[in-house]
Amino acid sequence: MEQVLTLVCKLNPKSEQVVKIEATLKAFADACNYANQQIKAQITSKTTIQNLVYQDLRSKFGLSANLAVRACARVGANRKTAKLHNKQVLFFKPNSADYDARIFAFREKDWTASLTLLEGREHIKLDIGNYQLGKLKGKKPTSAQLCKHRDGSYYIHIQIKDEAPQPIKSTNVIGVDFGRREVAVTSNGDRWDGKQITDIRDRYAKTRASLQQKLALGTRSTRRRARQILQRLSGRERRFQSWLNHQISYRIIQLALVTNAIVAIENLTGIRERTNKQPRNKVERRRSNSWSFYQLRYFLEYKGIKQGVKVIAVPPAYTSQTCHQCLHIGGTSDKRFKCGNCGWHGDADLNGAKMISLLGQSVSLPGGSRCLCCSLNIDNSGLLQSPAL
Repeated sequence: MEQVLTLVCKLNPKSEQVVKIEATLKAFADACNYANQQIKAQITSKTTIQNLVYQDLRSKFGLSANLAVRACARVGANRKTAKLHNKQVLFFKPNSADYDARIFAFREKDWTASLTLLEGREHIKLDIGNYQLGKLKGKKPTSAQLCKHRDGSYYIHIQIKDEAPQPIKSTNVIGVDFGRREVAVTSNGDRWDGKQITDIRDRYAKTRASLQQKLALGTRSTRRRARQILQRLSGRERRFQSWLNHQISYRIIQLALVTNAIVAIENLTGIRERTNKQPRNKVERRRSNSWSFYQLRYFLEYKGIKQGVKVIAVPPAYTSQTCHQCLHIGGTSDKRFKCGNCGWHGDADLNGAKMISLLGQSVSLPGGSRCLCCSLNIDNSGLLQSPAL
């Protein structure tokens, strides 16, 4: 099985190269917008789009042959994605351009990225750390994306293809229960408290609200200082959340490797739409909408593929209300679960994780001893997904 890993590498261009990069990004976006406007919205085939506007893109915007082809492919891909959500592609911003093997190359001898810009080929120095150095050493990537990030810096997103090991075949399943008070709880008893991330998010939200009030009502110097602080704080909360999810997903996958197990998680797709319909205060709504369960699921998925650990998603219905001992509905109060049938009582999240583990076993072993069995589909994220039982 082939896995594609994207490495985000910062570029350190010279002043004259910055001008060329900006011109290329603008021309690429203008070409995408032109193709999107000239061709009927229902056409999504990149080949058809290329046949209709290729010559125009080259003559009007000065793009090289492969950049023009990539622009056509970008329009087709974005239209296909928008069509899945019953939307239309409206506009392309000048902040990225796609590259293939003919117009991009990684040069290990001087650690530069060779890119075709509007005015010819340029070798741009990479400003990267040991992680990227280790991943790129000895590799010959064939695709990348030139990007301008929000902070104004330029990056090259390099795609590296690796052969992933065959998934582990096992009857042992580790269930993982996602939550906000407890970010993750496994059926083995491991847990990661969510209080720290909640406190950090609340602190950042309070700081942003204060700074935004100063932006609206403060003096000129106060507004300037508030903008500087907002820019400095930008991304810190998101980076901390990503770091935490990386740590949690790494530990869970390593646990699965050690115990030769499959990982089962809840399929929480659409939970925000459902919970936002319920009456809640502003703080509770913000906390719920900033819950990064999908990112944690995504990290578990790609780390699992890399290590040969199978990750499956099961339906979340009644997992927190069903007793894992007797499969009867019980009651939950203040994170404690009590079954009225068999009398089992304990931590509600641990019970949910054990119930998810049982559902995972029914997926990997259809017709199991507990009569919990279901078929599998593939959802949009690529994870295995079970329909509701």
